Amino acid sequence: MSAAAGGAAVLRAGEAALLHGFAQRKWRALAVPAVLLAYFAYIFFAFDLGAVIGHAKPSRAETLLRDVWSYKTEVTRRNRAGTLEVAIEGERNGTYPQTAPPDWVRHDGETTKIALPDGAQVTYLPGAKAELRIPGFGSVHVGMQGRRVVLQLPEGKTRPGWISASRTRVAIDRGSWRFSMTRNETRTFRYFAGWELFFFTLDSPFHGKSWTQLAALAMSDRQVVPGMSNLRAMAYDIWTNKVWHHGMVAGAMLETVLMAFLGTMGAGLIALPLAFLAARNFMQLNVLRLALRRVFDFLRGVDGLIWTVILSRAFGPGPLTGSLAILLTDTGTFGKMFSEALENIEGKQVEGVASTGANALQRARFGVIPQLAPVILSQLLYYLESNTRSATVIGAIVGGGIGLLLTQAIVTGKDWEEVTYYVILVVITVMLMDGLSGWIRRKFIKG
Repeated sequence: MSAAAGGAAVLRAGEAALLHGFAQRKWRALAVPAVLLAYFAYIFFAFDLGAVIGHAKPSRAETLLRDVWSYKTEVTRRNRAGTLEVAIEGERNGTYPQTAPPDWVRHDGETTKIALPDGAQVTYLPGAKAELRIPGFGSVHVGMQGRRVVLQLPEGKTRPGWISASRTRVAIDRGSWRFSMTRNETRTFRYFAGWELFFFTLDSPFHGKSWTQLAALAMSDRQVVPGMSNLRAMAYDIWTNKVWHHGMVAGAMLETVLMAFLGTMGAGLIALPLAFLAARNFMQLNVLRLALRRVFDFLRGVDGLIWTVILSRAFGPGPLTGSLAILLTDTGTFGKMFSEALENIEGKQVEGVASTGANALQRARFGVIPQLAPVILSQLLYYLESNTRSATVIGAIVGGGIGLLLTQAIVTGKDWEEVTYYVILVVITVMLMDGLSGWIRRKFIKG
């Protein structure tokens, strides 16, 4: 074969290889989107997303989100007894006195007029009837006929989407206010921005006062509560708030942090000596080393929530059970990380300490621990932050800490501003712990 023919064959082979490479890349470029598309199609049918979307009720989520940043005052009339009650969020401790309702509720005999935003007005009439004046729509009448709840719209109007009606219930939702009538009661809800009664309840002498008035009272010598300075009386009323229970919430938050601290630090104290037995360069007996590593795998392989359920059966509910669940899981995690860190230490530093005649304990104290300390501290502080969040969930199971209060608020579904309050407290606590742990790390490493 001539040199020219050989060169041509090489060129043809290179061209064929190049075309083959282009073809492979082309198929890969098409295959990856096709696989992703097939995966998403599988998810759609496997999770029955069509039915989920079909049964979704965004209005319920909207109501919950509205409760996060606002509160409602309920004006309730018992249709049979004719009694009237005005309460914030339906709270017994947030009920207005019969003789002192809010200024937008006027009660005159058997008639009650309720002023609402945008010029709307609800009037409770005698005989389990109500009239609603809605600007831009007209007057709506709702009342009882026998055992039926009857809706009467303005002449020529059809029922809009914000009015629902059945034989047993009529409901009207205008966003900033709601109305409902059933056989037993008639209720009107008016929404206000903020978290009402967060600082002072209705029975507090400081309720309804502006920040300027509160500041003036704090500096005044005239005691509002006899025998107690005004500033101390304010702090006492806030701490013993009967609606938000700030004192109890603070104690629950402290219990959650202590649960995380006890579990995390206890796991570190147990895992550190065991890590020496699981490190290859410290334990020559392979059977013991491998057995200990499998124990670590088992402890961290079982999720903390499962440990919580098991331990709550054995020891009963309580924060100590939650701490033990965190301790078991983190012992496995720390044992693995500490033993791997021990296997990667600098041997010359240990040899230098050994050359002074130090025994095994002294070699570990002065040659190994200084190298391991940054890793130990970093991991302990990180897991302390993480376990604060975990302790919230664990506390919901074992009945301890802020997790119990959070679960109770979610289950009732009545006051979602309380759920928001507890979540914000957990986030702020984690942020504070993050700042504190960063400061400790800097002080330890840099001095």
